Amino acid sequence: MNLFDMLNSHQLSQPSNTVMELVHLNEKTKERDLVLTPDDAKTLMLSRNKILRDHARVELSIGVLKELIEVFSASPYMNRDHYVDTLNDLQEIFYYLRNETEDKIGDAKLIQQMNDYYNGPCGGSIELLRSKMEELAEKFRGDITLHHSLFEGYE
Repeated sequence: MNLFDMLNSHQLSQPSNTVMELVHLNEKTKERDLVLTPDDAKTLMLSRNKILRDHARVELSIGVLKELIEVFSASPYMNRDHYVDTLNDLQEIFYYLRNETEDKIGDAKLIQQMNDYYNGPCGGSIELLRSKMEELAEKFRGDITLHHSLFEGYE
């Protein structure tokens, strides 16, 4: 087991606390008929750990996943049949963006941007959201490169 696996599996070593934290969010989401079972919560945690490993990231809390659940559960496009799959896709897109924007955009702002696109021009399509977020990352990298070239030599 490498360092990433050890650190990211920390939450699964205490499954009752982490799983219960996610299941407790049902109090906020059940009015929209979006409910996580303990097995769903475990699936989300396993997916999260794989995504973190794939993106070479370490997260000690599940704050991002909880925020994704809270923000996106209010979406008119979120439905019970695809709830867990959509949350897994959103985690993947989020951590892709974090890497591509070099962590220069805060978690809440990034999640809100994703939510705005998801509920707006993407019409609830994960594929369109992924495409729009790739465009956003490309524009962000272009702006950073331009900024560095404009101020090169002034530092």
